[in-house]
Amino acid sequence: MTAAVLAVIAGTGVHLLWSALVLGQRDLRVRVERSGRSRAARRRDWIVQAGLGDTSVRDLLGAEVLLAGLGGLGAYAVFGGILPAVATALFAASFPVAALRTRRAARREAAMDAWPRMLEELRILTSSLGRSVPQALLEVGRRSPEELRPAFRAAEREWALSTDFARTIRVLKAQLADPTADAALETLLVAQEVGGTDLDRRLEALIDDRIQDAQGRKDARAKQAGARFARRFVLIVPAGMALAGMSVGTGRQAYQTPMGQTLVVVAIALVIGCWVWAGRIMALPEEQRVFDA
Repeated sequence: MTAAVLAVIAGTGVHLLWSALVLGQRDLRVRVERSGRSRAARRRDWIVQAGLGDTSVRDLLGAEVLLAGLGGLGAYAVFGGILPAVATALFAASFPVAALRTRRAARREAAMDAWPRMLEELRILTSSLGRSVPQALLEVGRRSPEELRPAFRAAEREWALSTDFARTIRVLKAQLADPTADAALETLLVAQEVGGTDLDRRLEALIDDRIQDAQGRKDARAKQAGARFARRFVLIVPAGMALAGMSVGTGRQAYQTPMGQTLVVVAIALVIGCWVWAGRIMALPEEQRVFDA
């Protein structure tokens, strides 16, 4: 009976962990689609923003299974029980998704820092140097950060084949999946199709807005630096204490008792809960895409 209850608790914990890390769901309530975009579209954006547009779900699942096996074997070697090994394996299976979240955050931060400079170059090329909007956009893309260049290369190929700026913009928006890129590219598309003399003013306003947003996020992350560093101890300290416990008293045999197994599973669940909770309360709000591709 105890094993069944613990299995249900572990399954619920995995569901909550997966919902928080992958789907961005913070509770058990059904989320209402505020932006009108499907969950599949948001998941596709998430993968593109992590720089894994060509990666299949099978590859991700393979990495999760591998880490789950390693984590389960390590926990069994320490605790000598099935339940702690299963709980640890389920937690270890979430590491690839957590790594992708970190990679995605780093790429989005690089793009956020780059767009004000790129928009300023666009403004100079279109106003002072007389470049056409498509020419200026592709020229700026060649000097963009490495994370953005594949998208601009795909857009340049589309422009070379079709000379259709609207299709080129759609390709670029799909490849970047970034709110700032959406706003900038839609502004350029309207300027190209409708014309007018206020492109310089609109780009300048967009640059000011992006700079303020980037600076505000940098300030927030700087204030959280100490808390983010301390968050790592949520994993390091309990793991160290578990290893140290093997050398105290009966050591590993104490973990193998029914009470020891129960307490270990509860402790693992608490560690997972604290790790996820700390990450959620420190998460900065993300901009949502409005001009979807």
